[in-house]
Amino acid sequence: MRGRIAIRKKTAWHVVGVSGLIGALFFPVVLFASHAADHRFTVEGFVCGKDSLPNAKTEVLVKDTRITVGQTVTTDDDGYYKVTLHLHNDNVGDPLLVEAGGEQQNFKIQFDPTDLETERKLRVDFGSGCARDLGPPQWLLYGLGVAAVAIVGWIGLKISRRRIREEQRRRKGQGKRQK
Repeated sequence: MRGRIAIRKKTAWHVVGVSGLIGALFFPVVLFASHAADHRFTVEGFVCGKDSLPNAKTEVLVKDTRITVGQTVTTDDDGYYKVTLHLHNDNVGDPLLVEAGGEQQNFKIQFDPTDLETERKLRVDFGSGCARDLGPPQWLLYGLGVAAVAIVGWIGLKISRRRIREEQRRRKGQGKRQK
């Protein structure tokens, strides 16, 4: 009986370990975040020309002009850019300058200082016809993660049951040999 319990515990830890590994693969952003969500302020969007085609390799400047914190990035082939600034609660209301291709847009930094978990974001597009979806909805990603963990758990249970049966057969075989 003791062997069966030890096998179950060992298999349970294997299932937990594999589930954790799969979770880490599905949620790497959470594991490797550069700083906490309450200090991240993300500005992202697309830069397109007058013909509605994406402007690749265009420099985009995002800058909090009150404290002169900013960053310059280059758009990818789809005209997409993303800048993450390290801001604090006292930066609410600061003027924000976003510049691309000689065009400037001015905003005020807005977020709920009491919400320490939701990512603080602003979407700024340049040009016409560039509004694009930035990826699958969050509920789909979380649903896929939950499904993956459930499948791994189910597989782990199947493997542990098979090992228990094999151990029982092995013990029965040893018991018959001893008689």
